[in-house]
Amino acid sequence: MTLIKEELLHYVWRTKQFDVKALQTTTGLPVEIINFGQHNTDAGPDFLNARIRIGDTDWAGSIEMHIYSSDWRKHKHHSDAAYRNVILHVVWQDDEPVHHQAQQQPIPCVVLQSRITKHIITAYQTLLDATLWIPCQSLFAQVSELTKRTWLERMLVERLEQKTAIIETALIQQVYHWEEVFYQFLARSLGANVNADAMQAVAASLPQSILAKHKDNLFQIEALLFGQANLLSEQYHDAYAQVLWREYKVLKQKYQLTPISIAWKFMRMRPANFPTIRLAQLAMLIHQSSHLFSKILAVTDSKTLQELFSAEASEYWQTHYIFDEPSAVRKKQIGTTAVTILLINTVAPFLFLYGASKQSEELRARAIDLLSVLPPEKNSVIEQWRELGMGIDNSGQSQALLHLKKNYCDMRRCLQCAIGNRILKHM
Repeated sequence: MTLIKEELLHYVWRTKQFDVKALQTTTGLPVEIINFGQHNTDAGPDFLNARIRIGDTDWAGSIEMHIYSSDWRKHKHHSDAAYRNVILHVVWQDDEPVHHQAQQQPIPCVVLQSRITKHIITAYQTLLDATLWIPCQSLFAQVSELTKRTWLERMLVERLEQKTAIIETALIQQVYHWEEVFYQFLARSLGANVNADAMQAVAASLPQSILAKHKDNLFQIEALLFGQANLLSEQYHDAYAQVLWREYKVLKQKYQLTPISIAWKFMRMRPANFPTIRLAQLAMLIHQSSHLFSKILAVTDSKTLQELFSAEASEYWQTHYIFDEPSAVRKKQIGTTAVTILLINTVAPFLFLYGASKQSEELRARAIDLLSVLPPEKNSVIEQWRELGMGIDNSGQSQALLHLKKNYCDMRRCLQCAIGNRILKHM
C-alpha cells in the first residue's frame, strides 16, 4: 500500500504536476486556479496569497492541504484565527466537510487522489523507501551537471545563512560588537571539535578590551589566556610556567577575572592540536593584531588572509606541548589545514553576515569567492560524493555538499531539492 505524505501534495501543487482539467469541488462546483499562491514554510496555511474562481465567484486568500480532510479538525485549524482566510482545502481523500468556527459555510474542498499520475507517486515512493547513502543514489548520475551545480550554489548560500544565524545570536548578546564576537569564534575554531566550547568559553571570560591593553606584551596575553583557561598552577616547576602564574594572579585581581571550569581534552589528540598550543597561537594572533575583524575586512586576497592567521607560538612552546614536559624543538605554527578550516568556518561566514548587515553585495561575494579558492575539506562525506561522480574542486562545493547531505538527503527532503525534483519529473 502506498503511503502518501502531505509534502507530496505541496510538491504537485507548487510544481503544478497534477491534472487541473475540469477541476471541481467535492460539491461539484467548477474550480479555476488563477494563482497557486506562495508556498509557506512557516506556521499557518500551506499556501498564501492564492486566487481562485469557484463557480462565478473569485476568491483571494490561503490554501491548506491535508491527506484526509478530517485532519483539519484534528490539527485544530477550525479554532485557529490564522486559518480564517482559507479559501480552499486541498486533500488526498475527503472524509468529512470542514469549516472555521468563525464561518458557517463549509470550506470548498478539492480532492487530488485521481489527479496525480501514478508515475509521480511511484517515483516518490522509490525515493522514500531507498536505503542507499542518499535516496536518489541509483539515479543521481542521470541528473545534468547544470542542475547539480545550480543547486549547489543555492546550498552554499543556505550553508552560510545557517552558520551566520549562530553568529547573529552571539552578536545580539554582545550588542553587535563585531570584534568581540569574531575573537570568540576565532578561539572556538582553534579548539576544533574537541575543545571548541572550552576555547570559546575562555574568550567569553576574557573581553578583548582587556587583551587590547596588553597587546604589546605577549607574555601578559599568555598569562591571561592560560590563567582564564585554568591551565596555570603554582605546582609547575618550569620557570616560565611559574612567572606566568604569578603574572596571572596580579592581572586576575586587577580585572576581577574568574577562570573557566570546563575540562580540557588532551587524550587521542595530535600534540600539535593540544589546547596549550592553540592558546599560545591565539595569544600570538592577538599580539600581532588586536583588531583581527577589521583586518579581514581590509584584506581582499586569500593569500594575505592565510598569512594573517598563520601565527607561530612563542619560544617556550617550540620545545613544549604542555608545561613541565620538554620536547624536541619544533615550530608550533598554525598549519595550512587549520588555517583553511578557520577561513571556511569563521572568516567566510563573518564576511557574509557583515555584508548582509551593511547591505554590501561586494562583501557577500567576497565570502563566496574566498570559499571558491580554498581547497575542499577531506572527510568521509566528501569522499562518498566523489564516488558518486561529483567533481569537488574547492571548499565552496564541499560546504554545499555537506549541507545537501545533512539537511536534504538525510532528512529525505527530496521534494524540496532541485535534484530530487528533476528525478521525479524524468524518472
